[in-house]
Amino acid sequence: MATFLVVEDSPTMRQLIRFTLSRLPGAEVIEASDGVDGLKKLSSSKVDLILTDINMPIMDGLKLVTLVRSNESYKDIPIVIITTEGAAEDKDRALALGANAYVAKPIQSVALLSTVQELLK
Repeated sequence: MATFLVVEDSPTMRQLIRFTLSRLPGAEVIEASDGVDGLKKLSSSKVDLILTDINMPIMDGLKLVTLVRSNESYKDIPIVIITTEGAAEDKDRALALGANAYVAKPIQSVALLSTVQELLK
């Protein structure tokens, strides 16, 4: 059983990710609409993996990755960046900041599930 925090400003995209993750036995999904909301939810729940968009209002995914990695309590939680940004520099920046993996939109369910399962091992 794993608890996922999905940080994404698009309700449709959150729903799609939730639906995909629900295929994993015992998966629990917590949703957040931006990085600030994500940090708030992180402080009140035990999370096994974070999936975050890069481009969001208030606090973007890169700032969220930075804050999670600098916090002693959360620094070991795997982070998957999910974004339409195909740009190599965004991917490299996210990974350099401490993200563990990168999944491009439109999301391929099989690719997302295999990335998540790999990180939870």
